[in-house]
Amino acid sequence: MRSFTQGSTPSVQSPTPNAFTASFLGRLAERDEPPMAGDADVAGPWRVDSLPSGGFGLFRLGESLARGFAPVAVFPVRWAALLYAAVLPATGRDPLLLLAKEPDAHGGYAVSLAAGDPVGFLTLFDEKGADGMNLLIHILQSPDSLAYFLEAGGAVTLERSGAILDERTAAAAEQSL
Repeated sequence: MRSFTQGSTPSVQSPTPNAFTASFLGRLAERDEPPMAGDADVAGPWRVDSLPSGGFGLFRLGESLARGFAPVAVFPVRWAALLYAAVLPATGRDPLLLLAKEPDAHGGYAVSLAAGDPVGFLTLFDEKGADGMNLLIHILQSPDSLAYFLEAGGAVTLERSGAILDERTAAAAEQSL
């Protein structure tokens, strides 16, 4: 288990209480992992728990300190743990949007669905922007991830964004009349 103290080297224990025997899991480990194994490892669902040593740990459901599992990540503040819980499932997923490496005839870089249809064009080649869009798409696909993200924003941010959203939807409703 990792404890969060400044300047310390984390130690990790890896007990694995499991319904499947170690022998059975060992036999499976000798085979090639399917391509979706990485996604399954980070897909969650996740839980953020306060740790007796301080800070907050991120655990998969079914795992806890009480069951002998170490947290996947440890953060000194809860909002950071919530953000990691929101983005972690996206890290194992393939991008849904792809950025063209070369500009088109008009000088723009196409942002396309993995299926091939363009959804937009960027004036400048911006891989970090395209990566950010993919991360947000994956958060939007998971109600659990979106809830962690919103919770990490806190009450002030939610209040302010709620007022903005209310104004936008009211204006859109008036325009559609």
